[in-house]
Formats: sequence, C-alpha cells, structure tokens
Amino acid sequence: MIGYVLKRLGLALLVALAVSAIAFFLLRLSGDAATAIAGEGARQEDIELIRKTYGLDRPLVVQYVEWLWQTLRGDFGTSLYFKTPVSALVLDKLPTTIVLGLTSLGFALLVSIPLGVLAAVYANSWIDRLALAIAVVGQALPNFFFALILVMFFSITLRWLPVSGSDSWAHFVMPTIALGYYVAPAFMRLVRAGMIEVLSADYIRTARAKGLPARSVIFKHALRNALVPVVALTAVQLGFLLGGSVVVETIFALDGLGYLAYQSITYKDFPVMQVVVLLLSVLYVLLTLLADVANAWLDPRIRVA
Repeated sequence: MIGYVLKRLGLALLVALAVSAIAFFLLRLSGDAATAIAGEGARQEDIELIRKTYGLDRPLVVQYVEWLWQTLRGDFGTSLYFKTPVSALVLDKLPTTIVLGLTSLGFALLVSIPLGVLAAVYANSWIDRLALAIAVVGQALPNFFFALILVMFFSITLRWLPVSGSDSWAHFVMPTIALGYYVAPAFMRLVRAGMIEVLSADYIRTARAKGLPARSVIFKHALRNALVPVVALTAVQLGFLLGGSVVVETIFALDGLGYLAYQSITYKDFPVMQVVVLLLSVLYVLLTLLADVANAWLDPRIRVA
C-alpha cells in the first residue's frame, strides 16, 4: 500500500509541475502584460521600461524557472493590479471558494443519493424515468444559464434571496444550487447502477428470505455497498467544484478564487492568474490522489494490479 501511495504521489507531483508550466506559457502568450500595466495611450518608451522593470524582456523559459524557484520558496510575487502580495490576496479569497465547493458537494449528494436509490428500487418505472430525466437536464443545462434562471426566479420575481455578494449564508444558496445541480447527475447514475447491481446479489435475496423489512434491506445492506464507489468520486467532484466555480462566482459576485481569477484575467494580472491556476490544479491533483488511495484501500485488486 505504501509503495502504491508513493507511486501515485510522484505522478501527482509531475502532473502539477506540467500544469504549472503549461499555464505559465499559455498565460504569457495570451497578451502583453507590460502594455496592460502601462494602460491605453502609453508611450512605447514607458512600455519598454515596464517590461524591463518586471523582467518581461527575458526569455519565457528563464521567467518560468525564476517564478518556479520563487514559488517553491513561498514567494508568489505581487499583484500587478491590486498592488498587494499574491499570497495574502489568495488566502483571503480561498475560504469563500472552499465553502461554496463543500456546500455544493453536500447539495449534490443530498439530491443524488435519494434519487439514485428510488430509481434503482423502482427500476424501469415512471419514477426511474423521472429521476433519469432530472439527471439528463442537470448535466445538459449549463450552470451559468441555470444560475441566471435562479436569479430571475428567487431574486427578481420572489425577492427571497440576494443577487450578489458573500456576506451571509443567503448569498450562498443560489450558487450552491447552480453548482451542485451540475455534478449531481454523476452521483445519481452511479448510485442507481450500484444499487441495481447490489439488489440482485445473493446476500440481498437471503436477507429478504429471512423476512427482514424492505427498508432495512435497502438502506442497511444494499446502500452501504453501493456507496463504496461514491466515496472515491466525491473527492474528484470536489476538485471539479473548486476549479469550476469561476463562472458561478462571477455571476453572483462571490468574493472567492473564481471571481479573483475572472478579475485577474480581465486586468491581465499574470502573477495572480498563475497562482490561482496552480493552486486549483494542485487541489484537484491532491483530491484525485486521495480518490485513488481510497479506491486502493477499498478494493485490494487495485493495489495488486
């Protein structure tokens, strides 16, 4: 088990390094930071002076190596637009994104597990078809469009919830629903498939033959085994929620990493963009690593393979 974990950890570090390099070069090729800092109407002499001051006149490989070395030492640089240390800026926004990711994951599980169980227990019935239809709509409907529908209904029409901000729990209700509903179908289909397989197993038939109540058979015996793959998927989906919150945070103006990423892209704030991309990538890689370890712990066949 230790050897398997070390192997996966080494692979995760290589993936994080590759992502940092790709993101660095793509961000630098997306525009000229010196021109963005100088502003419209700036003289060419001023742009060249800014480029030299910030070291933007050096080869990209040299810039990346220097940035990587500073990052490994904990120096993430200074924001070109906000004029504050990037580390302080990111740490200030990170809790909002984590709260949104966790609440969205909780909402997805709260919706998908009961639907998956009902769809499996009443397979091929109208309940099953209704649950599958809800899953298809959730996966096909873009989260930004669903977010706008929520705003129009709950904020403009009913005036129940605030449109934007992150000052109270009410500000997280619509973003949680918009983001959580997008990942709920994956859980629902997985629970449904697992429950259908488990309900046809011999030990379930034995439990029913002993006269155990249907509720006990479903929730105590069947669901516990059907939820094993859901544990591993949860870590992966949490990483997706943390990294995929940019659009939702921007729509609702939540003061998190996603909205910060949008602002840094708008103002071509390369130091902030680079750290945000790196942080979200590392979080996703670590959560994927945890999912792999959980799979190996739950299924010894993976460790043997």
